Amino acid sequence: MSRSGAFCPRCGDEIPDEALESRPGEPQHSTSPLCDACYFDEFDLVDAPESIEVRVCAQCGAVHRGNRWVDIGAEDYTDVAIEEVSEALGIHVDAESVAWQVAPEQLDQNNIRMHAEFSGVIRDTPVTEQVEVPVKIARQTCTRCGKIAGGSFASIVQVRAVDRTPDSEEVDRAKEIAHEVVEEMEATGDRDAFVTEINEGSEGPNIKVSTNKIGMKVSRRIVDELGGSFSDSERLITEDEDGNEVYRVSYAVRLPKYRPGEIIDPDDGDGPVLVSSNQGNLKGRRLTTGEHYEASFEVGDEPEARRLGTREDAESTVLVAVEDERAVQVLDPETYEATTIARPDYMDPDADEVPVLKSRAGLHVLPETSDES
Repeated sequence: MSRSGAFCPRCGDEIPDEALESRPGEPQHSTSPLCDACYFDEFDLVDAPESIEVRVCAQCGAVHRGNRWVDIGAEDYTDVAIEEVSEALGIHVDAESVAWQVAPEQLDQNNIRMHAEFSGVIRDTPVTEQVEVPVKIARQTCTRCGKIAGGSFASIVQVRAVDRTPDSEEVDRAKEIAHEVVEEMEATGDRDAFVTEINEGSEGPNIKVSTNKIGMKVSRRIVDELGGSFSDSERLITEDEDGNEVYRVSYAVRLPKYRPGEIIDPDDGDGPVLVSSNQGNLKGRRLTTGEHYEASFEVGDEPEARRLGTREDAESTVLVAVEDERAVQVLDPETYEATTIARPDYMDPDADEVPVLKSRAGLHVLPETSDES
């Protein structure tokens, strides 16, 4: 063993030259290093916190990380606790070939004790160390859920219809569209996207949403799918902390006067129309001939017409005879008398029974299916 001339400042023992050479990264000619015995006396392989608190939202389950809330979709927080402990632990810079394993111990719903065992190599010497880190799950309310609970909203979508009340299918679909838009924005990581409240009034639903952008998207999608039009108006409600004006926007959605499945009489002399679509111009089929109908109005405008009924009002009756290409005989569903009426081109001449609608405009055969377009 060669003599290095270096002495441990703690115990005074001379440190062999071979020991100095086997300590990569440690200075050899500045302050004297500790001998192995003194070094390991004060050596900690792991620097662990005394305890860790994990803040989670009691409503939605989001976890607070850094300065923001993050949605993780976890039902229990064991994995979250393991991750938080892993990030909080520090390994000695001189350690090599470090390996570790952790075993969580669930004490109760809000407390987990993490048992971690580490191993590594220091100064060519294998070392192990065990640590325990208590983790407390602190259940709070995230910013998003706080806003929802407080009724916060930036825009409101008011769904109405022209000269009528939206039906249950339209109301349900409008609500579904609002939630679909929010889910799409949430999928991109937008935690400011939410539906605050939906109130169903006598004239139609009022959908309160968190941002003006969502209100615009919901309104546009409702109109794209159900027809009609929408307009917006804004109102100054406050200023933010930077002095910027904050507006609340109301979107007025107006669904079309006539719905698909309604039978109307445009009073143009060509007979009633079964409405098939009201997205853009009103479209449908003539019940007298079966020809396609499209209103010659600007997009969003609708013709003046009488409502005669709906597909649901149709009754099945006996087809008595096919007189010619333009006329058939059917039994009147009220009087049971054979009556000659117009024969539309969609009617099956070999059918035994056909659906008919009796209204103030007379008796007419309807298509067998709902696909009238």
